[in-house]
Amino acid sequence: MTRAFVFPGQGAQTIGMGRELADAYPAARDVFDAVDTALGEDLSGLIWNGDADTLTLTRNAQPALMATSIAALRALEAERVSVKDHAAFVAGHSLGEYSALVAAGALDLGDAARLLRTRGEAMQSAVPVGEGAMAALLGLGLEEARKIAREAAQGQVCEAANDNDPTQVVISGHRDAVERALPIAKDHGAKRAMLLPVSAPFHCKLMEPAARAMAEALDDVHIEDPVLPVIANVTAAPVYDARDIRTLLVDQVCGAVRWRESVLRMADEGVTEIWEIGAGKALSGMIRRIDKSLATRAIGLPAEVAEAAQSL
Repeated sequence: MTRAFVFPGQGAQTIGMGRELADAYPAARDVFDAVDTALGEDLSGLIWNGDADTLTLTRNAQPALMATSIAALRALEAERVSVKDHAAFVAGHSLGEYSALVAAGALDLGDAARLLRTRGEAMQSAVPVGEGAMAALLGLGLEEARKIAREAAQGQVCEAANDNDPTQVVISGHRDAVERALPIAKDHGAKRAMLLPVSAPFHCKLMEPAARAMAEALDDVHIEDPVLPVIANVTAAPVYDARDIRTLLVDQVCGAVRWRESVLRMADEGVTEIWEIGAGKALSGMIRRIDKSLATRAIGLPAEVAEAAQSL
């Protein structure tokens, strides 16, 4: 069986995530301690005992989700399950790509935490609050969503931002344009079209200031060639070279998350089982809708770590 490890993105965060892993596995606790040190603050305290609204802030959610994913990975490693020996590919949804890069040895954990803090703050500040929005279009495919976004734009930005699965595309851009898209989507047969509770219009041209900030931040970070191929969000193709990773992480800020294509590419490469490492099970649901032949397993609790290890 050929396996891939994938890592979730924003929206999966919950208060308490990773706490049981940290209690059960010293290596998982070390991850949270290292992220706290890298950021110079008690992020783990916020994750485990804080306020949900504060955790959901982009600047906090991004490093918190990465920390939880890598804590789950270190717990697997404590059970003698390694990325290098047990996965053929890694991938992550949006910020989850940073988790994938840490897993593949391309990024240092502390560097990833600091980059995600910068990324979250830059994405939040790129557009004044209230001027941007994102919406999920359910029951429509990518090409239909693109047509709707073009019709709604009317000189503003409105783009397909996340191609999540065959039934779910997220659009992003100026709030007026995104709101115009909702009734158009329903007219085109969308089962639902709804604004998302996000603080900024991610993965569209409005994020260009954030892309510039990430380019500057990445200039100061060492990146290694990954020990196994990483499926990049913006290309839905494997990346093997540190120089390409640096470029793709900048492109990712404004570029669409091509998750559906990424999963199909892994399946085409022979992957038959995908493990979702970290908080929640959202990616597993998407994967099943993309390709029902792919087996999925979500791993975010000690019992799930043990079950996964025993399955090998």
